[in-house]
Amino acid sequence: MLIDVSHCEPKEMLLLLDEIQHTVARHEKGSLLTLADLTGAHVDRAVATRMKEVLVRDRPFVKRSAWVGVESVPKVYYENIKSFAQRDFPAFKTREEAMDWLVNE
Repeated sequence: MLIDVSHCEPKEMLLLLDEIQHTVARHEKGSLLTLADLTGAHVDRAVATRMKEVLVRDRPFVKRSAWVGVESVPKVYYENIKSFAQRDFPAFKTREEAMDWLVNE
């Protein structure tokens, strides 16, 4: 599942995060491979807080996750999101690298 929030402003991201949560919850537990593209996204405190909530609720449905464009996320938010969600979100430079990692176990 591609989660493309690249170049989004906080208001857009908050709306998309609600959609993402509902979409992920419709899948079987442990069935999803997710690729989040955050390239150029503007992640503020409200977005980081909502991301943490969504990622905790999505955890049962997601087998593996990879992120692209994490340089757009302030490091303190990125580390806090991973810690709160109790998940790792490996960062990749390109979508292709992330997809290769997702499908190779």
